[in-house]
Amino acid sequence: MTGRLVLAGTPIGDVEDASPRLRRLLVEADVIAAEDTRRLSGMLQRLGITTAARVVSYFEGNEASRTPGLIESIRDGATVLLITDAGMPSVSDPGYRLVVACVEAGLPLTAAPGPSAVLTALAVSGLPVDRFTFEGFLPRKAGERGRRLAELAAEPRTMVFFEAPHRLAEFLADAATALGEDRPAAVCRELTKTYEEVRRGGLAELAEWAKDGARGEITVVIAGAIARAADPAELVDEVEALIAGGAKLKVACGEVAARAGVARNALYAAVLAARG
Repeated sequence: MTGRLVLAGTPIGDVEDASPRLRRLLVEADVIAAEDTRRLSGMLQRLGITTAARVVSYFEGNEASRTPGLIESIRDGATVLLITDAGMPSVSDPGYRLVVACVEAGLPLTAAPGPSAVLTALAVSGLPVDRFTFEGFLPRKAGERGRRLAELAAEPRTMVFFEAPHRLAEFLADAATALGEDRPAAVCRELTKTYEEVRRGGLAELAEWAKDGARGEITVVIAGAIARAADPAELVDEVEALIAGGAKLKVACGEVAARAGVARNALYAAVLAARG
């Protein structure tokens, strides 16, 4: 009889965010693979529940060696519950390797949704949330981090990052350099915990604030780039290319203007001006 893998979201701060399903799974699972077994023990205590499951540690340092054994347990019919210290497994946390192994072995897996620092920070940031990208932890080395931020300078979606408190000021300063000092952002600290704090402002302002030090779990949300209006003069070559392919001037101007979001009359005038 084949078992299954269950990825379970755990509270990111307030233990009362533990879902009824998580409580049940903790009691009923055959095996619990936990990023930190001591934190698991503390959570069970705070929830007032006990478990008869076999508990094994599963963290970045032993993922490769532990995964085959967990796969065998699932093959033998066990329900393996995977939890991390906070939030959803495999999202900047252990779990991806085990998920891939289950997929490759054709074994059942599912998730018990739960708290997420990414979505919580987005919701309280006050920044656009209709489209976003999760970047997680950027490289620790300043040069590599600066290059990655430079690549994101034109990203139009709201961006979400994780950062360690002792690197927060440097991260925000590098972001201000790459993305602009006034780019709106929010630093979300200790979400759902007693000392929750959300600091909003421009990147340079936040970098200055962070110099005094910050503690706890930190998620940074940064607004996406505002699209620059196209200059009609820069679109002349596109119009001429369409004309060369047989399109009429007015038709070509209309097509390119609609695609670039500029006024057709302005583009028409730019083409005539370029022709002298």
